[in-house]
Amino acid sequence: MKIVYLTHSLQSCWNHGNAHFLRGLLRELQVRGHEVQALEPRGAWSLGNLLGDHGSPGLAAWREAYPDLTATVYDADVDPAELTDGADLVIVHEWNEPALVAAIGQHRKRGAPFTLLFHDTHHRAVSDPEAIRAFDLSGYDGVLAFGETLSEVYRRWGWQDRVWTFHEAADTRHFHPPAAEGERNGLVWIGNWGDGERSAELEEYLFRPAQDAGLPLDIYGVRYPAEALATLARYGVDFRGWLPNAKAPEVFARHLATVHVPRRFYTTLLPGIPTIRVFEALACGIPLVSAPWDDSEQLFTPGEDFLVAQDGAAMTRHLRALAAEPALRRSLADHGLATIRARHSCAHRADQLLGIVAQLAPERAYA
Repeated sequence: MKIVYLTHSLQSCWNHGNAHFLRGLLRELQVRGHEVQALEPRGAWSLGNLLGDHGSPGLAAWREAYPDLTATVYDADVDPAELTDGADLVIVHEWNEPALVAAIGQHRKRGAPFTLLFHDTHHRAVSDPEAIRAFDLSGYDGVLAFGETLSEVYRRWGWQDRVWTFHEAADTRHFHPPAAEGERNGLVWIGNWGDGERSAELEEYLFRPAQDAGLPLDIYGVRYPAEALATLARYGVDFRGWLPNAKAPEVFARHLATVHVPRRFYTTLLPGIPTIRVFEALACGIPLVSAPWDDSEQLFTPGEDFLVAQDGAAMTRHLRALAAEPALRRSLADHGLATIRARHSCAHRADQLLGIVAQLAPERAYA
């Protein structure tokens, strides 16, 4: 089957978490014999920032990790029929221009012979619902939503049994424990500052506990304004800037533990949705401690896959325990890795996606 995915960017993960999951998912589908094509607009904001900061060498890590994947760049005035020519399945991510989303839907309504899905991996359906409702999805066969609470939003909007909860997952072909254990030291956190959506939480659950536990902290990410950098300096954090996501496994392998600090929308309006970083960290076999987060879908086993800190003081205690107890680190790493391998790899999501398409188009044999 030919699968076309319209993303903001496959090439760039600069402040673009969808690229993480998409690379793994498309590779998994490709390995199974499907023809996959990723399409991204010319002038994509994420790619522009990456090239502006790092030039073409900034693309080396993803090219090395995913040599069989390519991205086709299209211009703004492209004909949607040209983009989707020969496709059996077309998936359009919500980080696309509304006009293009609508045009592809209208092409489908005029009889284009492919299954068409909309993929939502953001909190805008609750934080800025009019921005999502502005999309004309009348020509779409269904919606993929990256959490059950987000699926419920679409059901209230009339999608009913045409929305599927489609969580992100780890690309276990790339994200896995190191082949040989080396020396591990301190904590690492990989994440972007993000428009003030978790500034106070980062201070309470990451900066201060790391300092109080006496553990060095490395932070990787982008979009850190001057005041954020001043805060990091005050806590003695070593800020290392942007990290290509393909390099994350080797960074995790150098550290004792990592921390999950969800954005506010994922602890209030959209509980139950972890970030891609949780899947990737556990897949790499690094112990993880999370700030309060309601795993309402029972994706994991809190306390066994990772520790949960209800406040900053609890986070400090957990970090001290991890630093002092190798057996605790090993237990968490082993249990978290087993859960990823059993339930949350890109192979699992590829199985789910193919099942959804077969449900929508039973006359075709998708395998």
